Amino acid sequence: MRVGFGFDVHQLKENHPFVLGGETLEHHSGAYGHSDADVILHAICDALLGAANLRDIGYHFSNKDDRWKGISSLILLQEVIKLLNEKGWTIGNIDAMICLEAPKINPHVPAMKANIAKAAGIDEEDISIKATTNEQMGFIGREEGVVAYAVCLIEKL
Repeated sequence: MRVGFGFDVHQLKENHPFVLGGETLEHHSGAYGHSDADVILHAICDALLGAANLRDIGYHFSNKDDRWKGISSLILLQEVIKLLNEKGWTIGNIDAMICLEAPKINPHVPAMKANIAKAAGIDEEDISIKATTNEQMGFIGREEGVVAYAVCLIEKL
């Protein structure tokens, strides 16, 4: 068994789509990046890659490569799962935390878990998604950015 840790941060921009866990949330601003800037999926990808000692998301899906421009991070997660499976790893569980002031995440958690489970080929019960605020402090508190953290457990097949 191995444990992995992932972290991602993206800037928020007005009138930009806000994609989290494969869901597009209604909000006045959204995460901006080369792909769909889905911070929770990026953190999960990095946790899985790290646990398997397969480097990081930027190594596999460079923001200098136009193939990944605007791509759904659910596709990136599927690619990460392929890499893990090729090395003989399977996912035990994923635990993720989103840190932002708004919008409220709780109503979207079931759909996010379903999206992640489908892309990763695991049960929804093996995925935990939580959210917290930054108590209106710093760039998160000013709604200038969003952060996600993830840990995972992987096991040899």
